[in-house]
Amino acid sequence: LRMPYFILCVFASLPHMERGVAKVLGGDPKGNNFLYTNGKSVIIRNIEVRRKEYLGFSDERQLCLRRFGAVFLWDSGSSVGEIVGHSKIINSVDIKQTRPYRLVTGSDDNCTTFLEGPPFKFKCTISDHSRFVNCVRFSPDGNCYASAGADGQIFLYDGKTGEKLGSLGGEKAHDGGIYAVSWSPDSTQLISASGDKTVRLWDVGSGVAVSTFNLGSDVQDQQLGCLWLKNHLLSVSLSGYINYLDRSNPDRPLRTIKGHTKSIQCLTVHKADGRSSIYSASHDGHINILQMTVDESEHLVTCSMDDTVRYTDLSKREYSASDVVKMDMQPKCVSVGPGGLAVTVCIGQLVLLKDKKKLFTLDSLGYEPESVAVHPGGGAVAVGGADGKVRLYAVQGNTLKDDGKVLEVQGPVTDMSYSQDGAFLAVTDEKKVITVFTVADGYTEKSEFYGHHAKVVCLSWSPDNEHFATGGMDMMLYVWTVSDPDKRIKIPDAHRLHHVSGLTWLNTNTLVTTSHDACVKQWTLRI
Repeated sequence: LRMPYFILCVFASLPHMERGVAKVLGGDPKGNNFLYTNGKSVIIRNIEVRRKEYLGFSDERQLCLRRFGAVFLWDSGSSVGEIVGHSKIINSVDIKQTRPYRLVTGSDDNCTTFLEGPPFKFKCTISDHSRFVNCVRFSPDGNCYASAGADGQIFLYDGKTGEKLGSLGGEKAHDGGIYAVSWSPDSTQLISASGDKTVRLWDVGSGVAVSTFNLGSDVQDQQLGCLWLKNHLLSVSLSGYINYLDRSNPDRPLRTIKGHTKSIQCLTVHKADGRSSIYSASHDGHINILQMTVDESEHLVTCSMDDTVRYTDLSKREYSASDVVKMDMQPKCVSVGPGGLAVTVCIGQLVLLKDKKKLFTLDSLGYEPESVAVHPGGGAVAVGGADGKVRLYAVQGNTLKDDGKVLEVQGPVTDMSYSQDGAFLAVTDEKKVITVFTVADGYTEKSEFYGHHAKVVCLSWSPDNEHFATGGMDMMLYVWTVSDPDKRIKIPDAHRLHHVSGLTWLNTNTLVTTSHDACVKQWTLRI
């Protein structure tokens, strides 16, 4: 059966990072892919991929090594030992990949434990570190293992007996805590990632640092993870950025993968010079952008929890302090129209803007506005309220005037938008219903669309003006046909375990979605 949709590509999230917490990067045995986690998702990336990244899988099941740990066969679940010897949380574990098998762990109790097996049994506790042990790793040949800690030290031990062999860098390997180490494929070198914002490349035989990679000076440049995969040296910063390190130029990475680490709130598309660009906004900055759109003068218009509406020139892609409009109350959403027109819904207020300036504020509304849509013609503005009503306003000069016309929907309005030709107004609500009004007959004709099992939170019109898409708290994505409410494309679990938080169209057959999984997906639709 030919599916009516398929995923074209996924722009995957970056690792979710916490200050002072190591991030594990893993690599496959062939050295072609690396992986990491973000919330409930596991992201698998091709080590060579530059433009498009792909999401591996997402699952709620997880193995937690807290104060105690267990060892089991991954395919059968059979127990092959128990991890004992620690009094606090276990931060890291590694298994020797050559015979005789060994297992080592590192903990917040400043100790490592060494186990022999299988079945794995406790042999000894090693207390060389003076602070938390963040990472333990066996060399690929199994001859030794390294432990790295918050005390800035890296110790080396015999992989078979656990006997201490020495340390790297003398008294200290780094000026800050060390969060991760990763061995070279030939076991002669390793890299270490530190809170001092550097990654160091070590010659294990001599215990000397061959190179020091400087990744910046900001707190967000702290290095919390690293991976040596084939000829690639990777590190991950507190910002979540993934750095490809350059051995010939330690002060500048070969490239840096940037993206989102936290839930994405909204997105929009801008087309220029035959190319389409997707813009997305997330919680991973200091300011939470609530909504954004692009006006006809090619400015990205955003509103945020910092009580501002900001205009960004997309030709320059730079913020300008002069293009910020301060609101009296916190804005919720913004919609743009022709001629530099924009209307912002704030708490208890409607604000009319033109050419980056505030013209008119309407307050004492008698209802709480939640969403706004400016008609493509610019003369009309629809405002959706928490009372389940849509009110129509007219733009008259520099003011907004209430038309006195009220449209009823099933519940509190969550989102709304005019079709691109201005023929229809679609409204979503908390009662799981989408209502489409026909503009030409004075909004008297309407159609209702049912299918979502939970609150509908976002919608977007296709450029063909015949289809529109909606996303809900039920993790469902629907593509509807205006002329036939029963004709629809249903995409269940569009963002696995997360609801769709934003929608936009690249063209009539390509839909872009985003979610709290911090990923952006492109869907090809067979409409």
